Amino acid sequence: MGKRKKIIWIILILVLVVLVGFFIFSEKKIIIDKTNLTLQTLSAAEKIVNFLPIKEDTKKEVETVNFLAQELAKSDGIERRYLILLQNNMELRPGGGFLGQYAILKIKDGKVTSTFIEDANLLDQRINVKVAPPYPFYRMMSLKKWKFRDSNFSPDFPTNVEKAKYFYRLSGGNSEFDGVISVNATVLNKILQITGPITVGGTQFNSDNAVLALEEKVEKVYILNENIDTQNRKWLIKELGNQIISKLMQLGNIPKLAEFGLEELRNKEIMLNFSNQQLQDKVKEVHWDGSVLTDWNGDFLMMVDANMGALKSDYYIKRDVYYEVDLSGEKPTAYLRITYNHTASHGDWRTSDYHSYLRVYTPLGSNLVERKMVSYPNIQEEFGKTAIGFILHVLIGRQTVAEIRYELPESVRENYKLLIQKQSGVGDIPLEVKIKDKDGKEHVVKETLKKDLKIEPSEEQQ
Repeated sequence: MGKRKKIIWIILILVLVVLVGFFIFSEKKIIIDKTNLTLQTLSAAEKIVNFLPIKEDTKKEVETVNFLAQELAKSDGIERRYLILLQNNMELRPGGGFLGQYAILKIKDGKVTSTFIEDANLLDQRINVKVAPPYPFYRMMSLKKWKFRDSNFSPDFPTNVEKAKYFYRLSGGNSEFDGVISVNATVLNKILQITGPITVGGTQFNSDNAVLALEEKVEKVYILNENIDTQNRKWLIKELGNQIISKLMQLGNIPKLAEFGLEELRNKEIMLNFSNQQLQDKVKEVHWDGSVLTDWNGDFLMMVDANMGALKSDYYIKRDVYYEVDLSGEKPTAYLRITYNHTASHGDWRTSDYHSYLRVYTPLGSNLVERKMVSYPNIQEEFGKTAIGFILHVLIGRQTVAEIRYELPESVRENYKLLIQKQSGVGDIPLEVKIKDKDGKEHVVKETLKKDLKIEPSEEQQ
């Protein structure tokens, strides 16, 4: 049991360690004190499992954590490699956020043996093969080559994993990873809800401003002046990371950290993928694999935005969703309204007007009949769904209300149920669902969409 405790803590700490390197744009390798990391990890590990949630609705999750820990902590002398995808969801992409950096972690017998972090652009410079990008990149960004940093263009994490490995292989690297983990930038803000504010170099980082403050300190000044020495920003990030880890080691924060880790997995802010099929089956069972479900036989809705403006405008974009289904007519119909509010007051180096490629995933066989405030549709079949793609724009300080109406397949009418899958990195979305059943009775559900949501009018919401 001791080794399982150690690896659980290692996994959580590894996420923090790679996260503090999120905004580094240096060509040089970051050096992390591996010995100190391991000692701190093992000293705190003995305390964590006692605080893991054991309520009925989390039993499967805890069982999965224990299974993963048992497998990953094997003392078999084998060194395992993990690819960490660091995604900035202030620039939202279908798989979470813009893939600015990545890390490679090596673990042997439950200990971290190597950590490497690099800017994705540096990896892309080593790719000489020309790969045609998905149409929206060419249409909206005039991008002619598809590379690693844009590899997460699917809402399905397993698909993005294979694409990231593909581009890593094209760069000359060994793409045989034992696991791939994605982490969104806003995880840092949430970590600071646990630790409280931290001040480094005269700048306070807190749960409201951490990602933006880091961008100001380690990105903005270097965009404006490329000749500035990068050593200062390395120091800032390393010092911030040290203080975060030190505070998280405090006994009172350990149960909060355990709960935090589970919540981020549920909300797809952290997603897991393993080459070991047993491990992958376990994370899929508790929906930590970030996959688009293909075996759902009811109504289905997934809204997926891709920020194609190349800036961090998603920090300012607030969404509100209304979904109405009418099963009482000759054909079942659906009406979807997504309200986008661009809350920025002016443009700057971080934001401008918002330009998105929106895909709406609906049950296979759905038929679009009306659209407003979106472009001519690009309709395809993906993951056993009808995917309807549009271009939309939101001006700074303004609002865009995107509306579509479509016919649903007849198969959804009987024993109606709805699954709404949430896009990784999009944040919390106010949601209202109105369902008129075949007898004309209305059912209304109002929720904040934090994670995947299942609605069955005949039963209590799950």
